[in-house]
Amino acid sequence: MEGHGLLSMPGVGFFGMLIIGLTAGYIAEKVTASDHGLLTNLLVGIAGSFVGGTLAGLLNIEFYGWLGNLLVASIGAVLVLWFWQRVRGHEAG
Repeated sequence: MEGHGLLSMPGVGFFGMLIIGLTAGYIAEKVTASDHGLLTNLLVGIAGSFVGGTLAGLLNIEFYGWLGNLLVASIGAVLVLWFWQRVRGHEAG
């Protein structure tokens, strides 16, 4: 099995990671009824990719390519935002 860096996604390049991060952050924003900007969506999506990828690894779930990374990152991003809302308290805005 090939090793991957902390900020890499298997099967996609750097720009692919940015697009997936933005898309996953946007999906998570809509699912959790949050309101963020582009940069926050990118950061949430990348954090979600790390969280989702870690959880998938712990559960021995393999994912590859754009669609697999997007799905894992989106699930992770929803979890990140859900957790963040629970820690801070859901603020109406």
